[in-house]
Amino acid sequence: MTSPQPSSPPAPARHPRRWLILGVLCLSLLVLVVDNTILNLAIPKLMDTKGLGASTADVQWIIDAYALVFAGLLLTAGSLSDRHGRRLALIVGLALFGGASLLVLAVTEPWHLVAVRALMGVGGSLLMPSTLSILITVFDDEERRKAIAAWTSVAMVGVIAGPTFGGFLLQNYWWGSVFLINVPIAVLAIIAAVVLMPESRGPARRPDPVGALLSMVGMTALVWVVISAPREGWSGEVIAAAALAVLGLAAFAIWEARSAHPMLPLRMFRDRNFSGASFSIVLLSLSSGGLLLALTQHFQFVLDYEPMRAALALIPMAVVTAVFNGVGATLGQKISNRTLLVIGFLIIAVAFGVMSFIGPDDGYGAIITALMIMGVGSGLAGPPAYATLMGAVPPEHAGVGSAVNDTVQQVGMALSVAVLGSVLAASYTAGMPGSAPEAARESIAGAHAIVKATGDQNLLAAAKEAFTGAMSIGSLVAVVCSVLAAIVGLVLIRRGTPPAPMAAPGDEAAKASQPA
Repeated sequence: MTSPQPSSPPAPARHPRRWLILGVLCLSLLVLVVDNTILNLAIPKLMDTKGLGASTADVQWIIDAYALVFAGLLLTAGSLSDRHGRRLALIVGLALFGGASLLVLAVTEPWHLVAVRALMGVGGSLLMPSTLSILITVFDDEERRKAIAAWTSVAMVGVIAGPTFGGFLLQNYWWGSVFLINVPIAVLAIIAAVVLMPESRGPARRPDPVGALLSMVGMTALVWVVISAPREGWSGEVIAAAALAVLGLAAFAIWEARSAHPMLPLRMFRDRNFSGASFSIVLLSLSSGGLLLALTQHFQFVLDYEPMRAALALIPMAVVTAVFNGVGATLGQKISNRTLLVIGFLIIAVAFGVMSFIGPDDGYGAIITALMIMGVGSGLAGPPAYATLMGAVPPEHAGVGSAVNDTVQQVGMALSVAVLGSVLAASYTAGMPGSAPEAARESIAGAHAIVKATGDQNLLAAAKEAFTGAMSIGSLVAVVCSVLAAIVGLVLIRRGTPPAPMAAPGDEAAKASQPA
């Protein structure tokens, strides 16, 4: 007589409030997206003498201060959220981000805003990885792809909502009002998190202060080099920072490899899915970040759009991206993540190719055609890239794994702003007549200000020609990056490899009761 076969354990119950929790996570992410999109739109006002009167260097620091602090603290913040609670990290991050935004009321000098942005970077470093790590612990394998598609669609909502409200405020009120939008969003998200969201954390383990310190030093120095080298050249200061970045990150890798309780288990990078998705995300950010930053200037300085109209001009791209996020989530039930990712990146390359042919006399139709194609590619490529990366992360390291995802995006974005920004600036200056005033040769914003004062339409035409020529060159660089991202995904990511098992909501609840 054969013994009965043991029955398989029942699937763990799904969290009953998971979709409401997703709404809280999306709202929390929205506060970061809205801030970044508004900041890009506010650059002309920040440089206006009637506004903050910031110089080009000041604006660069306002952007860089956030990037340096955010990137430097991400891994540490992700590890802290795993240890002490992901909901706690989310709430603290929201409070810091919203509180720092209130401090803009006291800003009277550009360096004040630099300090505010640095403090916002601290809040962002706690907030950003918590949203994705909570998502992957609340949703099971079957629903996680749809949840990530919704999470990534929030970026497109921010592309619409942020500049729309920001454009209205910039046209009618004080420039600092655009930062105050963050405050009610942060307050609402904190209340919703307290009411709806359960706490979750990884199993108790020893802290890794040495790893945290080395990661902060290495990442901050790396981003500093990426930002400063194209702008200042390889000066003694930049070389010293590069040496510090190499030493810091090398020491971090050695320490983590030998530590019994590493903050970042380096074995994750041995997984081809994790490494392939990480490198693809870096290249995606590298291809798009700097060029999309220039788009706000193109709308306002080449097409002569008011800030509000410039914001509304991006709506078609946002809608297309959101739609194809959903399409990608549906196709992902039959098509592998690798295939969707590769197709998406190649479509993005086509979009940048179309953008490279746009000239100063081409209107809105040419640009929005390229951006809508880009929306199709981003909608298809984004969710599978994030799902592949997070699917390879052990459940106890969901926070730091999410931080790795955010770190590679931030490094790619910093590289994009630095490298493509330098390409755009150098190409613009080279395209301007040698007889043009120095301010006009430095930036199209400077040329625009001179034209306002003098009415020199020839200078304006030359500036528009030089700027669109620079964008064409930057677009070609982005084409190469997008194709490389597709190749990396095709070569490294395994087709049909099931995601690593993730903790079920019930398991996380049990872990939440463990001592920190």
